[in-house]
Amino acid sequence: MKDLLVASGNKGKLKEFAELLKGVVERVLSPADFPGLPDVVEDGATFEENAIKKARSAAQFTGLPVLADDSGLCVDFLEGRPGVYSARFAGEGANDAKNNARLLEELAGVPAEQRTAAFHCVIALCYPDGTCHSFDGALPGVILDAPRGSGGFGYDPLFMVPEYGQTFSELPMEIKNAISHRGRAMQLLKDFLGKG
Repeated sequence: MKDLLVASGNKGKLKEFAELLKGVVERVLSPADFPGLPDVVEDGATFEENAIKKARSAAQFTGLPVLADDSGLCVDFLEGRPGVYSARFAGEGANDAKNNARLLEELAGVPAEQRTAAFHCVIALCYPDGTCHSFDGALPGVILDAPRGSGGFGYDPLFMVPEYGQTFSELPMEIKNAISHRGRAMQLLKDFLGKG
């Protein structure tokens, strides 16, 4: 594929996607390349609804294939929350630090064995004609009681991957990309594009 727009304003995500798409897409574009690209309200009840809504809107506006994702953290003890509200768990306009603080507050006193969670990601690939395909991936882990590591973004410093004994903030980018929820969904997308 020649050009692909990744419909995300999150610099961390854009960097991850550019890395993951190497060899599959010649040029990865971002919303900054398209002044006037309309913002999409993520009001879907599921990650898939939000991802498709973003990708379809941008594909119709730009006339290009568009990839968009919606992802988040689902904590078992919190019955799947924050889920689709992961980016605004601590309220509208909340930053990573505030969201992490709220998560720690809600899990205060909860023993380690009950702090299981999973990162989920749904990637939607939509074309200007309205056709969409979605791919989803998940990665199970455990929520720590204090952040560890300086890499990554979002809930990465609190999310420990048991088989590595490290948080997403401590893992090298190559490992993170290979095992992450986004990496798993992306592999399904790459397999799909390879067949296309």
